[in-house]
Amino acid sequence: MSVKSGALNATRRAEELHALDQAQEPVDVVIIGGGITGVGLALDAVTRGLSTVLVEKHDLAFGTSRWSSKLAHGGLRYLAKMEFGIAHHSAVERGILMERTAPHLVRALPQVMALGADSTLIQKAATRVGFLAGDALRITAGTSARTLPRSRFASREETLRLCPAASKAGLKGSWVNYDGQMVDDARMVTAIARTAASEGAKILTYCEAVRATGTEVLLRDVVKHNEYTVRARAVINATGVWAGSMDEGIKVRPARGTHLVFRAELFGNPTGALTVPLPGSISRYLFILPAPHGRCYLGLTDEDAPGDIPDVPPTPEEDVDFLLRNINRALDTALTRADVLGAFTGLRPLLDNGEEGSTADLSRRHAVVESAEGMYSVVGGKFTEYRLMAQETLDQVISQRGLDARDCATRNFPLLGAPGHREYSHIATRDLHGLPEPMIRRFGNEAPQVLAAATVERPLETVGELDVTRAEVEYAFTHEGALTVEDVLERRTRAAMIPEDAEAARPAVEEIYEHVMRSI
Repeated sequence: MSVKSGALNATRRAEELHALDQAQEPVDVVIIGGGITGVGLALDAVTRGLSTVLVEKHDLAFGTSRWSSKLAHGGLRYLAKMEFGIAHHSAVERGILMERTAPHLVRALPQVMALGADSTLIQKAATRVGFLAGDALRITAGTSARTLPRSRFASREETLRLCPAASKAGLKGSWVNYDGQMVDDARMVTAIARTAASEGAKILTYCEAVRATGTEVLLRDVVKHNEYTVRARAVINATGVWAGSMDEGIKVRPARGTHLVFRAELFGNPTGALTVPLPGSISRYLFILPAPHGRCYLGLTDEDAPGDIPDVPPTPEEDVDFLLRNINRALDTALTRADVLGAFTGLRPLLDNGEEGSTADLSRRHAVVESAEGMYSVVGGKFTEYRLMAQETLDQVISQRGLDARDCATRNFPLLGAPGHREYSHIATRDLHGLPEPMIRRFGNEAPQVLAAATVERPLETVGELDVTRAEVEYAFTHEGALTVEDVLERRTRAAMIPEDAEAARPAVEEIYEHVMRSI
């Protein structure tokens, strides 16, 4: 099977919708939702030998999956809540991502807890104990210290090299721990979806599930406005925070998480994540994360978000004020509202089990719920645990529906671009020589294919203020399932996190879109 079979584009989408409309037999599994949970289910299902269809009414990673902190968490914070199972599973899944399935998309990030005047002695001690517990988690998860180094003390000088903006007041050094950082969360979703497509799954974006039961889904093509009825042996609702719209019996308690976006040069272009405990807490932190395109993200809030659930949640000014107020005590130079160039807010799909208290204290454990009509829904969970959630869900569905399927294979199934993927066994370091480093970080061993597939003029020229090449923009339309200019600006490149960056890139993206459309 060639890499080209992992190409998602408008032509493939139209062909697969037509084939679905003409099908006489039910498919094995229909998955509703194109976020991390949905694409994880699609990859698991298709690699077990099940005929698999995924539908998403918007674009891949349109919802919560693009609004995360872009971290492959090892579960450290869950130890403080005595949720040892979640902590261990998170550490195991992080190791699988970093060492087997997506080492090209997840790398070690130093988390730097400065030992200065902004934190109490108790917080300093608790952080050190927590980091040592994180080392134990890594060891029990079987992750090599070459992948994630052991936690350690860093001198004052090294602390300021990692995080130049850290306050120097009373600074003695720092505790440094290592966690996994994704190149980008939306890119991870796209890579998993394309890997599922390369194995034969139908990945249909802009295709809304209007109604669903345990054996049938009414679909509406958002582009052509046609409707299709698809029969299935099992239907799985993976719409996250919107799960209740497909099954009224499900109650979700959304938790709002906000990040702010800045230019990295404002913080001295850090290479570590400055990690700052909230006043009076030994389990909640803010952090300034280095990010692609010369940016940094400041996060994270964790607040109740009752009421209607919008497609794109707005960022409340109270969240901006909270983040700026609490981070400034840890910085040499205070941030102002004028420094904030962008913001993003996601809603975590926490299962409402009737517990009182803050959403920060609610469990992130996932659950599989079966509706009265036989549709399965996956609710809750964490981004890092997407693979485990898919495995456990499909084990249950296969058993209860009597589906003929192989055992789960995703624990050792590299994504497209990963060095261990069968398509890239012939790729050597010399084959990546001369390609832009940011392209290699985003595509891994698939990077030469991105350039080889380009038909646009000046393929290695970058667009706008980004480090994204014209070849990558074309690839987004021809191989990564982008159907609109906004898909590229919002999710394939993340230009839209800073509106002025999106507007600077828009003319080139529109030009390349027209070029691709003319060739179809």
